[in-house]
Amino acid sequence: MKPTPPYRRIIAFLALMALVLSTYTPGPLAAQEEQPGIFGEVIDVRVVNLEVVVTDRAGNRVSGLSAEDFQLKIDGKEVPIDYFSEVALGLVSDGQAKPEGGATSDVAQTVPSLTPGRPVGTSYLVFIDDFFSLRRDRNTVLESLAEEFGQLRPEDRMAVVAFDGKKLKMLTSWTNSSAKLTDAFREARGRPAFGLTRRQELRSFRSSQGLGGSQSLTDNVGERLPPEARQYVGMLSSQIQRQIAAASATLRSFAAPPGRKVMLLLSGGWPFDPTQLAAVNSNLPVLDNEFKRGDQLFSPLADTANLLGYTLYPVDVPGLQGTGPSVDAVTFAQPGSAGLSAEQEVQASLGVLARRTGGKALLNSQRIRPLETVVADTRSYYWLGFTADRQRDDKAHKIKIEVRQKGLKVRSRKGFLDFSRRAEANAMVESTLLFGSSPGEGAMPVKLGEFKKAGRKFVEVPITLAIPVAAMTVLPQGDLWVSELELRIAVMDEEGNQAEMPVVPLRLESATEPKPGGFVRYETTLKLRRSKHEIVLAILDPATGRLATNRVEIDP
Repeated sequence: MKPTPPYRRIIAFLALMALVLSTYTPGPLAAQEEQPGIFGEVIDVRVVNLEVVVTDRAGNRVSGLSAEDFQLKIDGKEVPIDYFSEVALGLVSDGQAKPEGGATSDVAQTVPSLTPGRPVGTSYLVFIDDFFSLRRDRNTVLESLAEEFGQLRPEDRMAVVAFDGKKLKMLTSWTNSSAKLTDAFREARGRPAFGLTRRQELRSFRSSQGLGGSQSLTDNVGERLPPEARQYVGMLSSQIQRQIAAASATLRSFAAPPGRKVMLLLSGGWPFDPTQLAAVNSNLPVLDNEFKRGDQLFSPLADTANLLGYTLYPVDVPGLQGTGPSVDAVTFAQPGSAGLSAEQEVQASLGVLARRTGGKALLNSQRIRPLETVVADTRSYYWLGFTADRQRDDKAHKIKIEVRQKGLKVRSRKGFLDFSRRAEANAMVESTLLFGSSPGEGAMPVKLGEFKKAGRKFVEVPITLAIPVAAMTVLPQGDLWVSELELRIAVMDEEGNQAEMPVVPLRLESATEPKPGGFVRYETTLKLRRSKHEIVLAILDPATGRLATNRVEIDP
């Protein structure tokens, strides 16, 4: 078997052929279809929330601690705890600390609204992986979850999203209704599952290499995998990255529910290190660095969860396939580790996501009645927060929180990534591509011109945008009115493969001040492969983080 690597067959030959800029013009272009367009600012998290579990040597929860009992360090430097609450059995205890001088309006928006003696609700976001899961295994977990709706309290809520490797499908938004959740899980169980295809891909690869149960593809430290193996690893890595992007997009689309935020991540089996998995039974690390592996693959999801304050509880949908590893054994797996079985590779990824976000990996038999386990783990904890000095420089920061009293253990998220506006905008545009719509109101009309042949496999597509003035910061500069913007173009083919997203700086100038409610015309030409594509066009105003978007379908 010689599969064509996704990074080569991706629709992704995408080129900007011409940039034709006009001055401000009143009135919109005729939109290809009505679409939501302007959808809020790039996420601006000022306060980082920490849900902290404290246990004694026997694993029992420890209650009654105060803010003074904790020490919080960011990158090794102690920082003040700006607010503090204990949530005991779902109720807020007395003694909630506030930032010195009172919370500012910006900070107050990100601090949970907690009242002593009142229950704290939990928002359970369920992500279902249909792409790697076997239908039988997935439905076993879903049926178990559907039997646990009684665990939800009146102040709790749940949302359910499924991903088939191409598109995200929201089965229900936030709800506490057992009837709505029952309908959502019934629909989820009826969806196609593609785990058998993933298994066939692995069997075909191993068969093509003449690999049986005991052979190893390579026994030399640092040896590159053969070309056929690199093709398989490239395909598998791309598939995992799509899952991670989809789960991250789901978090962003449900970024700000009230109360405690939890994601139940139903994984059909994502290997921690596809490169090592392809080596098959090798006890030596393969140091082929052509593809992302380990933390490189899974960090985007953990970073997004930590930024938004979500705790991840990954669920091992396949369950025990053989002699399973312990939770501790897989939690601390590292990139390049050798000697892990295929099942250990899969469960290692779940352990890493849980550990980095302060959650737990529900492995093997724990996949049955997962909500019961998560509810028990999230009803009692300490809620701490600190004000982050965000530089928006895409740098990672380590969080370490300790209890001054000896003999106690602490579990919480391990860090946060200071996402830049550019990274935030890219993620939001990708979310729009995967979900098929963007939240918010307004529109950026798009008009397609006539397709023109550009060789045997490509076409050129003229595109005209009508950028809403409401989405732009326009400032006087000399005799001109100027707006500095960025254009993003996200493209996806019928199989769910995505092209690398170009970011094009735009400087729009006009001799007259644009009128509120007006539009500016912008023209460009795309060169694409001659096949069906979905495209999201987005304009970012870096000054405010505002995005204007629209999506079109191109089928030459």
